[in-house]
Amino acid sequence: MANRKADTAATVATGGYESVFFSASDGLKLHAADYGRHNPATRDRLPVVCLPGLTRNTRDFDDLARLLSTDPKAPRRVVSFDYRGRGQSGWDKDPSRYTIIIEAEDVLSGMAALGLEHAIFIGTSRGGLIMHVLAATRPGVMAAGVLNDIGPVIEGAGLAQIKAYLSRMPQPKSWADAAQILSEAHSKSFPALTETDWADFARAIYVEKDGHLVADYDPKLLHGLKDIDLGTPLPTLWPQFAGLGRMPLMALHGEHSTLLSTDTLEKMKDCIPALQTVTVAGQGHAPILHLSGLPDILTRFFASVDKQRRH
Repeated sequence: MANRKADTAATVATGGYESVFFSASDGLKLHAADYGRHNPATRDRLPVVCLPGLTRNTRDFDDLARLLSTDPKAPRRVVSFDYRGRGQSGWDKDPSRYTIIIEAEDVLSGMAALGLEHAIFIGTSRGGLIMHVLAATRPGVMAAGVLNDIGPVIEGAGLAQIKAYLSRMPQPKSWADAAQILSEAHSKSFPALTETDWADFARAIYVEKDGHLVADYDPKLLHGLKDIDLGTPLPTLWPQFAGLGRMPLMALHGEHSTLLSTDTLEKMKDCIPALQTVTVAGQGHAPILHLSGLPDILTRFFASVDKQRRH
């Protein structure tokens, strides 16, 4: 990878990570959260790269990243990325550039800036689609992968549900109101979540700006959804998915997911017999990774990847 200069901000006072800012190939300033970077104990293990969903950001992975980076037996460096137009990354003046291909290029720029040559990838929803792109363009950067409730087939009904929710999401009046809004919208798909979990969920999605709580992304990001014709079958990514079969691969499936069907999951296992699958009870699209015993499941998978690489 080409060397790029990364400007590292001060470590956050609450501990656990550094905010790192780097430039995309077009000069846009982008952000990543880097956990465990300076811990010598993480250097003998593969780092983990976390890629969020369509409108999401690095905060989705904060609890998981803290657990992985401070594991007393096998700590790992964890890096999560804010795509352009999300979180602390800059907003693109041209909303047509909010595409999976460009976001994949941005991830590669970030890895180069942070000195990451290979990593275990976790891709939630859109992040998993970016992994499909990388499987076709730069497979060498991925030593292993976890697809979080995403595969080569996107169910139109699930995408329509996401599109409808994002287009009518109300602006919360307070943090308590934000948690309530999310609970009312998603509790049927996420019965496993507690009141505390919904409050944490709100903090991951919203940010305070000018005294108001707003979703933490450029609203123009949703322009791309308007052009999708849900009346026709969506394109599939089976050749790219097959490329992911060259490495250890796990797929997480939310029990109540409408975006990844059980039929597609079975076909994924037919395509890649070595694929490990986990259905996450009490969660929908997409499972929250620090809940439902998932950190232990992921830690065991990562350890198996390390063992395979040693042999």
